[in-house]
Formats: sequence, C-alpha cells, structure tokens
Amino acid sequence: MSQPKIALVGYRLNRGGAERVMANLSNFFHANNFEVHNIIVLDDVEYPHSGVVFNLGKLKNKQNGVFNKIKRLMAIKKYLGKHDFDFIIDFRFRIKPIQELLISRWVYNTDTIFTIHSSKIDSYMPNFSPLTRLMYGKAFQNVAITKTMQQLIKGKHHLKNVSTIYNSIDIDNIVAKSQEEVELEFEYIIGVGQYDTNVKQFDKLIEAYSKSKLPKQGIALVILGEGKLKEYLQSVAKSFNIEDLVCFLGFKNNPFKYIKHAKFFVLSSELEGLPMVILESLACNTPVVSFNCPTGPEEVIVHGENGLLIEHQNIEALTEGINTMMFDYELFMHCKTNAYKTAQKFSLETIGKQWLNLMNSKK
Repeated sequence: MSQPKIALVGYRLNRGGAERVMANLSNFFHANNFEVHNIIVLDDVEYPHSGVVFNLGKLKNKQNGVFNKIKRLMAIKKYLGKHDFDFIIDFRFRIKPIQELLISRWVYNTDTIFTIHSSKIDSYMPNFSPLTRLMYGKAFQNVAITKTMQQLIKGKHHLKNVSTIYNSIDIDNIVAKSQEEVELEFEYIIGVGQYDTNVKQFDKLIEAYSKSKLPKQGIALVILGEGKLKEYLQSVAKSFNIEDLVCFLGFKNNPFKYIKHAKFFVLSSELEGLPMVILESLACNTPVVSFNCPTGPEEVIVHGENGLLIEHQNIEALTEGINTMMFDYELFMHCKTNAYKTAQKFSLETIGKQWLNLMNSKK
C-alpha cells in the first residue's frame, strides 16, 4: 500500500492557535507514516513541524494586487495537481467569499476537510447559507473544534457533513519546555494572547485585576503577547495606578515556562473557538479562571475542579474569581491537582487518532 499523502493549508506556521494545531498535526501525521505537505500563505515559520513546506508567502509582493493573488492561486492549484494528495485539511479563516468559492470548487482537487476555529463562524463560512452550502456542502467534512460550534453551523447553514474534533496539544513538548527557569522573581497571574485587536479584552482583565486583592499583596499581572494596543493597555493600567504591577513581556517562543510558574491563568476574551492556551495551561498544571465566552471554556473547564467559569463579560465576577482562586487555598490545590489530568483528553495522540478515524471513514 502506498504512503498516504496529506496537504495541510494554513496562513503560517507561527503565532496563532490554529497554526499551532496545524503544526502539531503535521508531526502526528508524519509519525503515522503520512507524507505531509504544509502549504502556507504567509512567510512565517517558527513552530516545530514535520514535512515539506510550500511557502506561498515567498511569492507575495508588497502591492499584493489582483495579479499577484491570481499568481498565488495558480501556484497552489499547480502544486496540488502535481501531488496526488489523499486529503487536504484547511486551517485558514476564510472571509472572502468569491476567493473561497474558487478555492473550494476549483483549486482544491481531492477530499477536503475545512476546519472552523472560532465561534464567529462567519470568519469561515459566509452568512448567506446557500453560498455556504455551495462552497462546503460537498466537502469531505467540515470540522468544528467544539460541539457548540458544530450545533451553530448545523442550525444556521443546515450542513450535514459537520463534526467535532477538539484542538490537540503536544503535552510532552509543553511539559518539557515548562520546566525551564523564568527570570521573574515575583508572584504573578498570567494572561496570554495578541492585542492587535481587543478580542482578548486585556483591558477588562487589567480592570478586574486592579479591583482584586492581588495588587495590595504585590502579586503581579503578566501579559504575554504583542500588538498595536500596547500603549492603550498601558494607559488602562496607569489609570488604575497599577502600571508597576502589570508586566507586558511581549511575544515569547516558549510561553509555557511563564504559564507553569504563574499562580493561575486568566482568560478574559470576548469570543474564542477552543482556546489553545487553556489546554496548554492545564498541561502546565496551572489552573484557569475564564470568562464563559460563547464556545470553548465550558467544554474544557469544570467549574471548581480544574478552574473557575465566570459569567461572560461580568468584570465584578471576574475580580471575585481571581480573589477566590488566589486566596481559597483548598480550592486552588484541588484545581491544580486536577489540571494536568484533564488536559489528557486533548493530547496529540488522542486527537490525532480521531483525525485518522475520520479519514478512514472514507468509503
């Protein structure tokens, strides 16, 4: 039997959660005797991955005009035609209907699995349901990363070929990297994510933290990530007179050591898909305090067992949750004890087998 071939398509192999899932799966498929090809749109490769990289970003010019876009579409079509792939898995967000119609019906030439990584499903599928069904109704499968998202897609677009496979994490790699020492010599809680946009709502996290008991105890708030809202977020911290206790450490290639040494992780997002950083925090044996945003947290966090679920957008309740996790030692230790074992269901081996089962269901 010939070696199966798979094409994984994403924007990059760096920074994002979906990109980390793609990189992890490239390693899993390679370890399971697949010939893996990673097709990326942007020239940005940092995550450990396996297989060939076809980097469309190297064909992108500064103008990124119509002809350049057509050139790259033709390049990927030619590449897919050259290689007889058994499956294509698309991890990109897909917000340009005409372009995506061309890709789904003309560029992709074999069984394709489209993934949906956010509760904002119109970032992946058009609001106009007939167009969505035209684009994705005949795909091999549309894979949501939470059961709630699967229900949203089925309810809105009436697609029958929708299933759920959770994000995977490479637990062994996370644990190994989390053992490294950090340069911080103070107690802290942590938030992680980009702030080019305010979807992570670090301003609300800063406000909730400022109203908690932690600043008076000298327990800091560390934020990992980068983005153009840094000055705004610094001004928010200054407005609450806690600028010396809110530490913006920037983007880190190894965030796990900072998560491991934090007292707990806080997620304050407006919306998510299935937050990778929650899974990674649990794998680091770090409890979680999280807004119960539309999808994701409630399918991972069991309230009072491995973390605390907070009423969505309730800043006062988030402050209370931060205080509770910090100063209720019995609850904290109970959640910390359960954190690592609840991450196991999201292990690369467990989730990878679900991907294999899906592809083996091909008749």
